[in-house]
Amino acid sequence: MGIVNVTPDSFADEKPVIDTAQAIDVALRLEADGADLIDVGGESTRPGAETLPKDAELARVLPLIRGIAGRLRIPLSIDTYKAEVARAALDAGASIVNDVSGLRRDPALAQVAAERGAAIVLMHSRGTPKTMANEAVYEDVVTDIVAELASSIRVAEAANVPADRIIVDPGVGFAKRPAHSYGVLPRLAEIAAALGRPVLVGPSRKSFMQAALNDRPAAERDWGTAAAVTAAVLAGAHIVRVHAVAEMVQVVRVAEEIRRHAT
Repeated sequence: MGIVNVTPDSFADEKPVIDTAQAIDVALRLEADGADLIDVGGESTRPGAETLPKDAELARVLPLIRGIAGRLRIPLSIDTYKAEVARAALDAGASIVNDVSGLRRDPALAQVAAERGAAIVLMHSRGTPKTMANEAVYEDVVTDIVAELASSIRVAEAANVPADRIIVDPGVGFAKRPAHSYGVLPRLAEIAAALGRPVLVGPSRKSFMQAALNDRPAAERDWGTAAAVTAAVLAGAHIVRVHAVAEMVQVVRVAEEIRRHAT
């Protein structure tokens, strides 16, 4: 899953992409580089980020979605937790909703996905970007993630989202200290087995790697991301969400061969 953020405060890019024409070029390049899906986001979810009004979010993402929906050959995902933004994005050409709140901030989003026949990614998190650091307290991080994602799945299914259109994401870097994020990666198969759903993982350039990489800025963490992506694939991830698609395609293909030959 290739990432196209149209946010002026993106944590991962030295020069954030906010121009629609430039963002369209980025999306098409990521597809050419080997992305299987494209995820479009208009609101930053980095730690401490402010909530963006829905009209401002729509103004960022809709021109991009309309500009690429008819040109991409791969599915398009909208990264939002707001039902109204999801509805407009799906009507404009998206077919997946990627909800970083796991339906906790706007449960009506589940009904939108069901009505539009969309797939939905339910990510584990707690609180909001401004409060989530204070909520990174777990008895056992994977056990707690499974229990909380199971609750999100029940909300989606109660809204008639078919089980085969639900994907889960353990939320590496969200409401988790670095030790929690590192602890999640080798246990992805456990999460998939417990919930019976495919697992998406998004470790790309995140700050949990910062100490191990001697405080390199986010845009210089692709080698660290490659290690995290390898670990995720070996542990059973079905989808990895990344910025550097061309490089991570190579990483994933080799990691998949290692997994395939494992005995």
